[in-house]
Amino acid sequence: MAPRRVAYEADGWGVGELWLEGETLLWHELPSAGAGVETKASPLSERLRSYFGGSRDSFADVELDLEGATPFQLAVVEALRAVPWGEVVTYGELAALAGHPNAQRAAGSVCAHNRFPLVVPCHRVVAAGGIGNYGASGVEYKRRLLELERVFL
Repeated sequence: MAPRRVAYEADGWGVGELWLEGETLLWHELPSAGAGVETKASPLSERLRSYFGGSRDSFADVELDLEGATPFQLAVVEALRAVPWGEVVTYGELAALAGHPNAQRAAGSVCAHNRFPLVVPCHRVVAAGGIGNYGASGVEYKRRLLELERVFL
């Protein structure tokens, strides 16, 4: 089965993009402002639109393409997917939850290379001394996601 691209628009956030193979998520781009794109519907894109509208969804049932991930990366992804909506953990806590205490920098690297934002909710990981980074999307985007989940830092 060939991968398919699904673009979706989230009111007030912009246009996001999914790449799916069947029902398996291969890649997810967060919504951002940009040129108009023809959007398509899929069950996951509708759930993401609802999330950006304020609904709670763990996305725990979404199948991910994790081929090639190391056992450590899989443990971090599993631990991160278990962090509930509206809660945050530090990188050190995430590493401990994944069974690897003192591997906070390595856990941060997993987050930095996350291609499934929201489904693997790296925005819920904060630095010990504050909100922390959020890659190319920036700290303000991370703050906005957390505020959507009623977390104010």
